[in-house]
Amino acid sequence: MTYLAKPPLHHPSLERNAVGYTRRDYEGRISTLCAGCGHDSISAAIIQACFEIDLEPHRLAKFSGIGCSSKTPDYFVSPAHGFNAVHGRMPSVLTGANIAAKDLIYLGVSGDGDSASIGLGQFAHAIRRSVNMTYIVENNGVYGLTKGQFSATSDKGSKAKKGAENKDSPIDLVMLALQLGATYVGRSFSGDKTQLVPLIKGALSHKGAAFIDVLSPCVAFNNHVGSTKSFDYVRAHNEAVNRLDVITPRAPIHAEYEPGELKEVTQHDGSILRLRKLEHDYDSSDRNASLGYLARKAAEGEIVTGLLYVDPDARDLHDGLDTVDTPLNKLTDADLVPPVSALEKINAGLR
Repeated sequence: MTYLAKPPLHHPSLERNAVGYTRRDYEGRISTLCAGCGHDSISAAIIQACFEIDLEPHRLAKFSGIGCSSKTPDYFVSPAHGFNAVHGRMPSVLTGANIAAKDLIYLGVSGDGDSASIGLGQFAHAIRRSVNMTYIVENNGVYGLTKGQFSATSDKGSKAKKGAENKDSPIDLVMLALQLGATYVGRSFSGDKTQLVPLIKGALSHKGAAFIDVLSPCVAFNNHVGSTKSFDYVRAHNEAVNRLDVITPRAPIHAEYEPGELKEVTQHDGSILRLRKLEHDYDSSDRNASLGYLARKAAEGEIVTGLLYVDPDARDLHDGLDTVDTPLNKLTDADLVPPVSALEKINAGLR
């Protein structure tokens, strides 16, 4: 019998954040994924990000679909709200919850099979509607639960563990998210926690559709020579376009940057994205330029990581629907049932 619950006891000297929680308070159950799986590194990055932005665990709502990646919400922030949807349908469930309870922080975790194949339409509509969420795809280019078939993000020409070559063109979820109107777009690597944690912190603080594609090698089926999603390949072809830090209004600024290398972007909640340019010609505020840059680098075989695009003045689905400030699930019957006079006014306007 395997015991998967972690002991509830905390050492009294553990560091606490501004809302009184330790990092342990953001953990979940013990992972049942393969030892060394990149998905576990992403879970650790989410835990660290939530701790550092002083997020109260009960304010987080986490959603997932089906696949190795969709198991991971069980491994972080146990006190959060959660829903495990059917294959590919996580975005619509998250959208419905967001409509009803907009005062929560929404995090959707999916995989390349869950989002780029059966759930591609769901992914597209959630992004284009600008649902206020952080949408993380743990991208390993393979179906790990069903023994290693190529997924829709597998690069053309890449090889499977048994030598088969992928003949199909891949779907680039980052470029698709940019084209669909996502207002915060990033890509990272599960093995680069220094880059990934600030990206997640910025996404959780962003208003609108925030999308992060995280390359996460599958140690069982997609971490061999010939795979373009392996640890060695990603490290060899990774090109970071900026270095990101997130400073909350309550926290002192300790970072130091050389003159001319720093760009600050204030988000809707007052947190500040601090970008240090590594590419002199890269502008993370220009959507079209970002698309062109990504296309050029992809043609050169490079994997671009970092904060690829951000719109600090983004609007979300509730802005478009002009909903009331009070979350819909907290309205009373008197608020929800209009009086006869209101209906007469509507009818008069239609004559």
